[in-house]
Amino acid sequence: MMEEPAAGPLVDGHGRRIDYLRVSVTDRCDLRCSYCLPKDFKGFETPANWLRHEEMARLVELFVGLGVSKVRLTGGEPLLRRGLAGLAGAIAAMPGLKDLSVSTNGTQLARHAQDLRAAGVDRLNISLDTLDAAAFSQITGRDCLDAVLAGLAAARDAGFAPIKLNSVVHAATPEAEVRRLLDYAVAQGFVLRLIEPMPMGSCGQGFAHTDLNAMGSRLAVEAGLVPALGGTGAGPARYWTTGHGAPVLGVITPMSRHFCASCNRVRLGVDGTLYLCLGQEDQVPLGRLLRQGASDAELVRAIQAGIAVKPERHDFLARPERIVRFMAQTGG
Repeated sequence: MMEEPAAGPLVDGHGRRIDYLRVSVTDRCDLRCSYCLPKDFKGFETPANWLRHEEMARLVELFVGLGVSKVRLTGGEPLLRRGLAGLAGAIAAMPGLKDLSVSTNGTQLARHAQDLRAAGVDRLNISLDTLDAAAFSQITGRDCLDAVLAGLAAARDAGFAPIKLNSVVHAATPEAEVRRLLDYAVAQGFVLRLIEPMPMGSCGQGFAHTDLNAMGSRLAVEAGLVPALGGTGAGPARYWTTGHGAPVLGVITPMSRHFCASCNRVRLGVDGTLYLCLGQEDQVPLGRLLRQGASDAELVRAIQAGIAVKPERHDFLARPERIVRFMAQTGG
């Protein structure tokens, strides 16, 4: 008789229910954002070690069977991985999954938005740090702002809602440029989320964070927004709204006001490594176990054992030099 995997839900040693999985389908990216990857970085995972789509789907299905209801496909840049819509469709069809989303830099989105929507992707998060073409090129290493804006238009035309703009804001970011992004988001019906950079790898450690709680409050007052009163989801962002309930502006503050006590997520790398915390090195080699022939029950036990020792919080403030891997190697 085949051994059956144990049922969920997943609860870590600190009483937090883990119901959110981020899956990196590739560590490659067509941009070199200055806070994420060095321009000359060549330490990418060997493609032979990438999980195949069916291997990724198998692991995701085990997580969903353990109570994970929310999955996000990330990278690197996920739209560089061939067949992403097919993988998304397989995941979207899993019983128990309630939310499937994709994080993208938007450069390839104009060609893929309709296929992602048809596959069952519910939402998109799109990186956009500036509307100034010269500044965009300086931050990302490429002159392709128009392609990202075209991708945003295609996503809206495909029916994605809400569309969230993720903007990394650090101590040297001009507040006037953030205000310009907010005006754009309001005009387009998008949600702008300001994110403090995390000291991951030499790039991330080179950027000082600024307290986005204060900046968000200033921008909200100027735009006539009011603090959201709950009901904005279980994520880390704190939002302001127009007063009608829909979020317009949010801040994600892992440095100035961390949200570790309510962390509900883990990350699966492109090689199947399960990362339990962005700011710690704790991990589980699920991909290696899978390729060594582990049964579903054995993989479930490995997942449960990893979740049981998920760290209580990151060490970004006390030991900012500790995490040497780059964000693209972990999954956004």
